[in-house]
Amino acid sequence: MKTIKDYVTSIPDFPEPGIIFRDVTSVIGDADGLKLAIDQMQEKLAETEFDAIAGLESRGFLFGMPIAYNLGKPFIPVRKKGKLPRETICASYELEYGTAEIEVHKEDVTPGTRIVLIDDLIATGGTLHAAAQIFETLKAPVVKIVCLLELKGLNGRAKLADYDVDTVIAYEGK
Repeated sequence: MKTIKDYVTSIPDFPEPGIIFRDVTSVIGDADGLKLAIDQMQEKLAETEFDAIAGLESRGFLFGMPIAYNLGKPFIPVRKKGKLPRETICASYELEYGTAEIEVHKEDVTPGTRIVLIDDLIATGGTLHAAAQIFETLKAPVVKIVCLLELKGLNGRAKLADYDVDTVIAYEGK
């Protein structure tokens, strides 16, 4: 039986020498890989009580939406700044060379709503941490963070130390 690692394509020296890019498009591009990824991420929520799933643009949408559908939960998109038409709340996070911002529609979140954050990857943890800050500002606790992959060498869990974080697979390097 195949594992998620069997579906992930590892591309050496991308985007720069010494980096191994872990490509999840090969996971979602295979029906069996996609089903395995969704099922295994969803299993990480078996013991978690929550009200809504929030997915980070864009790959968090790919994994979060089917999990929300399967579990009968609403889905809240976390988008890049400037992509949502109604009143939003935003948070910024550090990039390698600068900063970026993400946002959520304010009216999509009621205080007390227990949130699960879904994304494809934990790298530095900056985007997930910014998303968690948005929900905390809206008084909606983040009760779990689930990602398909983790790059342990980038220490993203340290930035997310205040949260219950789970991944399907982890790679030791960057």
